[in-house]
Amino acid sequence: MNILGISAFYHDSAAALVRDGKIIAAAQEERFSRKKHDERFPFHAVRYCLHEGGVGPDDLDAVAFYDKPIQKFERLLQTYFAVAPRGLKSFMMAMPIWIREKLWIPLEIQRSLDECHINSEKPELYFPEHHESHAASAFFPSPYPTAAILTVDGVGEWATSTLGHGKGHDLQILSDLRFPHSLGLLYSAFTYFTGFKVNSGEYKLMGLAPYGEPRYVQQIYEHLVSVRDDGSFKLNMEYFDYMAGLTMTNDKFAKLFGGPARPSESNIGQREMDLARSIQVVTEEIVLKMARHLHKVTGEKNLCMAGGVALNCVANGRLLREGPFENIWIQPAAGDAGGALGAALTVWYHVKGNPREADGVKDSMQGAYLGPNFDDEVEAFLQAKGYPAKKLTGPAWAAEIAKRMAEEQVVGLVQGRMEFGPRALGGRSIIGDPRSEKMQSVMNLKIKYRESFRPFAPSCLREHVSDYFDLDRESPYMLLVAPVRRDLWTELTDEQRRIMKDPDLCKRVNVARSKLPAITHVDQSARVQTVERDVNPRYYDIIKAFGDLTGYYCIINTSFNVRGEPIVCTPEDAYRCFMRTEMDCLVLGDFILSKADQPEWKDKVDWRKDYVLD
Repeated sequence: MNILGISAFYHDSAAALVRDGKIIAAAQEERFSRKKHDERFPFHAVRYCLHEGGVGPDDLDAVAFYDKPIQKFERLLQTYFAVAPRGLKSFMMAMPIWIREKLWIPLEIQRSLDECHINSEKPELYFPEHHESHAASAFFPSPYPTAAILTVDGVGEWATSTLGHGKGHDLQILSDLRFPHSLGLLYSAFTYFTGFKVNSGEYKLMGLAPYGEPRYVQQIYEHLVSVRDDGSFKLNMEYFDYMAGLTMTNDKFAKLFGGPARPSESNIGQREMDLARSIQVVTEEIVLKMARHLHKVTGEKNLCMAGGVALNCVANGRLLREGPFENIWIQPAAGDAGGALGAALTVWYHVKGNPREADGVKDSMQGAYLGPNFDDEVEAFLQAKGYPAKKLTGPAWAAEIAKRMAEEQVVGLVQGRMEFGPRALGGRSIIGDPRSEKMQSVMNLKIKYRESFRPFAPSCLREHVSDYFDLDRESPYMLLVAPVRRDLWTELTDEQRRIMKDPDLCKRVNVARSKLPAITHVDQSARVQTVERDVNPRYYDIIKAFGDLTGYYCIINTSFNVRGEPIVCTPEDAYRCFMRTEMDCLVLGDFILSKADQPEWKDKVDWRKDYVLD
């Protein structure tokens, strides 16, 4: 049975194909359209999934959309009526889009299938609830036969977080928290107020938090949110404007925190750092309370998580260290994109009642490598374009890449299938030497063209993770933050301690805090990815070759893109990004390209205007 899952119309639209319970393909629309967080109907992603699965004209049995649009429309109307006439401007902006697109999803699905030459009259059409799709994406691909399930995001139809329980092929939502009381929207309000983009810049707020002090925590609890012991809470809506207006916060919020929101792209001050740290602490404490209550209710030792807040890897790391669960598994595409996969799995397991096998060890996400693979097309691409490259295979390929990284070259890597979810995991990555004291600032300012304070993540071999981090388990999807081992820390000089108190973030970033300075954040932590040979053998070989050469089986891994650009998909995307930046080397499948050997690159347009800054 072929089931196509779809998410669309809010942010991070995507498609996924499930065949008889096996995940065949999944991809976000942004990777094909080149519009970051593309919310439009995922025509390209649908075509890719059907092509990857070899789905013929009469082979598609069901289509599942990741939420119930009519219920969401009902919530929208009720909200506007409740705050009228204040929300009139927002209402008038939203209605045309709903009337033109969002209420006609079955017709959009039919049109998409017709364009793919699929019999659009055959498939059954299903609409699971938004958080049901999230919960399904968390539990069904997980390794656990039974587990507690926690989903937390901005809002679905009405729910903003749910507690659930999964057993075999059955999934039950036990309780939920409802709009407007939302941990995701609370975090997004601070994202907005500190000058970052909502639904995009939340991870920047998380990265900024360690630079600040939690001096606003008490104010948040006293004025903004009332939290119960079970993790449920109520927001004081007097301080927020997202129900009626076009902004997340209002003047009362600004007065509480000493002035208006930081303008985007302006200097980040100590207030913003302290606000980031404070809301991060509050978020972690609420998630911990939710998890502890869920543990009491279910008695499970395993926890599965999804929803946008599940991408807060700092909170995840703390939950693993301090929470009641022995094991945690987080859907790598935890946001709305993963809802497409969850919707398809809901139909196969929960609706159709098909049996589910889970061995307690290995998940069914295949390392999240569920996108297209262009390795067989690289040679023809290079020949057609006339781009000089060197072809290497086997150990020589990995050794050459490792050698270049050890020479402090920045390497763009495109090999194998593209990742599903927001993290690059060695399929579409930029990699480098974590021992380099200059690598973080070089990558941020000359490659990624992004804020200097943002940390880079390490990829390390699974069997060596405890050599570098206080982590005793796998973290294949880069969704856990762990402390760097104490014996790797470096003693700061008096001058470095002085710099660490400097209000200029750029100066603090360049202070080496460990023997792996490029991946050690200001609080001596790192967002860890573990790599195993049977999941991604070529990426494993690169890290092993680097370790054999340097003694460190750990490298830098960041997504292959510049700020505002989706992660690259095709060899052409990768070459364009390679030539537009100060990257030294590009790896396309078996081929290695040196920047110095390439013909002069001339952009026909100002590419920095192509991408909306996130």
